[in-house]
Amino acid sequence: MGSSQRIVCWRAVTPAAKSWHLSIRHRIFVEEQRVIPFTDVDDWDSDPDTVHVLAGRGSAAVGTVRLYRTDTCGRWKGDRLAVLPGHRAGIAGMRLVRFAVSTAAAAGGDVMDAFVQLQNVNFFERLGWEHNGPPADYFGLPHQPMTFELSRADSLAESEIPDDACLRLPAARTAPSALLAAVS
Repeated sequence: MGSSQRIVCWRAVTPAAKSWHLSIRHRIFVEEQRVIPFTDVDDWDSDPDTVHVLAGRGSAAVGTVRLYRTDTCGRWKGDRLAVLPGHRAGIAGMRLVRFAVSTAAAAGGDVMDAFVQLQNVNFFERLGWEHNGPPADYFGLPHQPMTFELSRADSLAESEIPDDACLRLPAARTAPSALLAAVS
C-alpha cells in the first residue's frame, strides 16, 4: 500500500475540515445509527478549546473524533469517534483514538474518559483503556464508561496534510435517511 493510502490524522481547524468532521459524525450518529435525532452538534462543538480531528486515506476523509478538557485538573473526554463504513475493518479507528490520547497528553492531560458503545469495548481494551464502572445509558443506548491514563500515550506526531490534499467525503446518500424522511 503506497503512502497515499496511509491513514493520517490531523486537527480539523479550517472551516472545510470542520465541515467534513461534522458531516461524518452526522452520517454515523444521525443517519446510520439513529442514536441522536436531527444533529449531534452540541455546545462542545462551539467551544474554541474543543479539538476536532479528522482521519483521511488518500483523498477521502474516513473518520473523526472529538476531545476536550472536562476540568482544570487534567481530565479530558474523547467522544464522537466515527469511522465511515468501508473503513471500519482497518486502522482508522485505532489511529483516531491514539491521536486523541496523544493530543490530550501533549496538552498536559492526565486521564481521558469515554462512553463506549458495548460492541466497541474490546477494541478500546486492546488499546489499553480500562472499565470505569458498570455500563450506563448514554443517548438511550448502553455504553461502557472507560478511562485511559494519558501517561501511557505515545508522543504526538501530528500528520502533515499536503496543501493539495483535496480531501473529499465518499459519495453522499442518494436518498435522505429514513429518520429525516419521516419528519419531512
